[in-house]
Amino acid sequence: MTSAVDVVRTVIAPLTRTAWWRKLAPIVLPPIERLLSRVSRGRFQLSGIIVPSLMLHTIGAKSGEPRDAPLMYTADGRGRAIVAGTNWAGAKHPAWTANLLAHPDADITVRGRRMAVHATLIPDEERDATWALMEAQWPDYRDYERDSGRTARIFILQPVHRPSGAAESAP
Repeated sequence: MTSAVDVVRTVIAPLTRTAWWRKLAPIVLPPIERLLSRVSRGRFQLSGIIVPSLMLHTIGAKSGEPRDAPLMYTADGRGRAIVAGTNWAGAKHPAWTANLLAHPDADITVRGRRMAVHATLIPDEERDATWALMEAQWPDYRDYERDSGRTARIFILQPVHRPSGAAESAP
């Protein structure tokens, strides 16, 4: 039996590959996601209706200021989250990927639960298998990378324990 989420994904997925979506969504969706996350204390994200979503809390690579990015993620089956810097097929890497490269210790909020993570860039030899896992969740997701003309940065976010009283690297 097909779930309602599968039906919604079937309808929405082709729209996300259109030029108008790739122009409009990066402008409209992130502010809406940030607002909904703030109002719900991280318990609700609009994109979370159809795909697992999280709020990534990083430190700006250049500014040193706290930054939040709403992202789709794929669970790897071992308690970790995979995130891809597709940037809606844009020519440039999203800023949050530079933030993770500069400051790999960050936080994520998933369904209202905030946790510390350590980000590691997926090695080249694991990229195809990682993309296959992500595309099992969202068909043709790698098309964003292909259409961008660049190699998207893919990270694994490993939950970590920070001793109480330890300085947080993310807000």
